[in-house]
Amino acid sequence: MALVSADSRIAELLTELHQLIKQTQEERSRSEHNLVNIQKTHERMQTENKISPYYRTKLRGLYTTAKADAEAECNILRKALDKIAEIKSLLEERRIAAKIAGLYNDSEPPRKTMRRGVLMTLLQQSQWILAEVVSYSHATNNPSSPRRHTLSRRRVIPLPQWKANPETDPEALFQKEQLVLALYPQTTCFYRALIHAPPQRPQDDYSVLFEDTSYADGYSPPLNVAQRYVVACKEPKKK
Repeated sequence: MALVSADSRIAELLTELHQLIKQTQEERSRSEHNLVNIQKTHERMQTENKISPYYRTKLRGLYTTAKADAEAECNILRKALDKIAEIKSLLEERRIAAKIAGLYNDSEPPRKTMRRGVLMTLLQQSQWILAEVVSYSHATNNPSSPRRHTLSRRRVIPLPQWKANPETDPEALFQKEQLVLALYPQTTCFYRALIHAPPQRPQDDYSVLFEDTSYADGYSPPLNVAQRYVVACKEPKKK
């Protein structure tokens, strides 16, 4: 019974964690407009070369709002960290319960830390990362620096430059249940996902279901991903 209840609670916590991540995105998007106003106000002050009472009052209000926005985002992130801590605790409880039930054996050799080379090989096989192309060369033996890497052209997937309009160019959009690679929120990694719902307007995001074995059906709850960060996946769909 302990294993079942722990699994159920972990599933609930993961759902709540996904919602908190979504709230963080929404809070950050909402606060961006205020930060842009702060920047523009400073630029106007520099152009006019003076700090008038109007600008003082305006900046005071803008910074007060920015502070409140930052505190709201921090509160959401703290809640997310609490969820993660509870999940880790439940996983440990589940391990202990499994050991008591005879489903887990401490005599099994512990997992070794994966070497960097092996890890990179696995990442190349299952995941893509967001990067910026700084130059292109026909040569293939250019050395890589710690922050720059030389890749074969077939290992680079260009991102869409424009948003598609569902009304005029519906064929340019991925359709429901189509397999794609999508940027996981708050990361720089692309993972396999299914389209849950395509954009209804040019400014809308995709709603996607990321592959996640921690859920019974193998997919996460729906998450929003900008059109720019959803690309075709050439790998076969998992059954």
